[in-house]
Amino acid sequence: MIGLPTSASQTTWRVLPDQPEAQARLQNELGVSRLLAKLLVNRGLTDPAEAEHFLNPSLDHLSDPTKLPDFDPAMKALLGAKERREKIYIHGDYDVDGVSSTAILDRFLRKIGCEVVSHVPHREKEGYGIHSKAVHWASEAKADLFLTCDCGSSAHGALDMVYEAGMKAVVTDHHEVQATLPQAEAIVNPHRHDGPWPGTELSGAGIAYQLCHGICREIGWPAAAFHKNFMDLAVLGTVADVMPLHHDNRVITAFGLQTLRSSSKAGLRALLKVAQLDDPTKPLTTRHIGFQLGPRLNAVGRIDDADVALRLLLTNELSEATELAEFLDTTNQERRERQKRILDEATQEIQNRGLDEKYVIVVAKEGWEKGIVGIVAGKVVEAFRRPAFVLAIEGGKASGSARSIPNFHLADAINLNRDILSTGGGHAAAAGCSLVVENIPEFAARLDRHARGFLTEEDFIPVTTIDAEATLAEASLESLRAISKLEPFGQANPEPVFLCRNLSILSLTPTRNPEHARVTLGQDGQTREAMAFGLGHHLAELPRDAKIDVVFTLEESTWSGRTQFKWLIRDFQRSGS
Repeated sequence: MIGLPTSASQTTWRVLPDQPEAQARLQNELGVSRLLAKLLVNRGLTDPAEAEHFLNPSLDHLSDPTKLPDFDPAMKALLGAKERREKIYIHGDYDVDGVSSTAILDRFLRKIGCEVVSHVPHREKEGYGIHSKAVHWASEAKADLFLTCDCGSSAHGALDMVYEAGMKAVVTDHHEVQATLPQAEAIVNPHRHDGPWPGTELSGAGIAYQLCHGICREIGWPAAAFHKNFMDLAVLGTVADVMPLHHDNRVITAFGLQTLRSSSKAGLRALLKVAQLDDPTKPLTTRHIGFQLGPRLNAVGRIDDADVALRLLLTNELSEATELAEFLDTTNQERRERQKRILDEATQEIQNRGLDEKYVIVVAKEGWEKGIVGIVAGKVVEAFRRPAFVLAIEGGKASGSARSIPNFHLADAINLNRDILSTGGGHAAAAGCSLVVENIPEFAARLDRHARGFLTEEDFIPVTTIDAEATLAEASLESLRAISKLEPFGQANPEPVFLCRNLSILSLTPTRNPEHARVTLGQDGQTREAMAFGLGHHLAELPRDAKIDVVFTLEESTWSGRTQFKWLIRDFQRSGS
């Protein structure tokens, strides 16, 4: 990668290098443009057949679900419970992935004739994972099989209680596992250490989806009907849990967005309506899930009871769905207000105590909601470019969430400190933990020492990754339509970012907010319209004859029947600087 000077937005640009031979091969064998070939290579797609699959995802590309670990014993346990008319207790999680995976298993198992009861934990009353109360409720409900989704891989004590209560257990999960697995008939988790196993990129909903997909084969249920009925739920968990959008996840997302748009589920129709996404003529994108649908489903789990979100995904009554969706919408507004208050307090605490000079930020306070601190941790990382643990203190105990930067693995850091933590787990970029308040200083000091052992100052500098350099003529509407075959964009398949050098500013028109401006750019006798959000003042300070290098994305929009094509300027710098 090539490092470039700091820009107007104070980020470092890094242009992904050309790989001429690989790019030329894709151009020749697939007949794609230079830009599209480079974008494919940037995503690791150098083999023409693999690139062809990526450009043209098909349901046939889904991996064989029967290859998941413990697929056979899991299927036998579920179908055995059906045959014996035993009750299955489904235990999920309170986030979008946990709720959607619960809904998949609930709807599917009912569809094939199982008797089920479903539960997602209350964040405040039960916390993450399987609380002893849930085992008691399952036993009271006279359940015979305790089925988990999006949790359970490390729940040794809780699953021992399940067996002590006379039930059996099946675990479906996608979180990192410990050295030993808990007691269960089957543990369907590709992160098991006895692998390697396929499916490590799947979300909890993706695991549930593939398990049910495999069972369909065994019972002879048409695959097309299964995909139509359940892919709308699978895409919610996949995108909301920020899974990499390649392999199975690309297929689930590409077709799931279409299925979600046309879904007949009352709850999803009502959710789309309150989010103002119910226009059937407009396609849904991953951004709609990530920033509009997901936050509404998550909100009740953060400050209320996630059971409301589960009921929305399970109901078949339009009136109930409308009421529940409106409640989610109101709760999300309240969540945003609380989030702003906590973020303001956390920022002040960090600045007052000089925590922004630490390699890892650990900030804790009473009165913060455990359900919101994860979002705040992400905002703290954005603001200070440090891994951040944001903890809510209550009753002598601190519980919260962490978010990270590249090169700092949160789950590894947590595992190194289990001796002073009460609980902890997660992924490389997102995790959670709890500990007694007295251990917070020691925990913070250890994290800082650990990070200083391998992080450098460069790790704390925001980086804008640029896919390719292009001329003004190349970055056209035709190019945009060609690279749209890379959609849906998301984790591990980001929207392409381009760099164009030596552009003239032909006109600069501030909007009502002078921070934003409309710009006309010129190069070699051609012009391009662009929007610069948050950069208006910086552009206005340039001399009239200045030439600039621009980092941008491409956008096509339709307004009043007219198609508009423009660049969205993300950053710029003086040419030759």
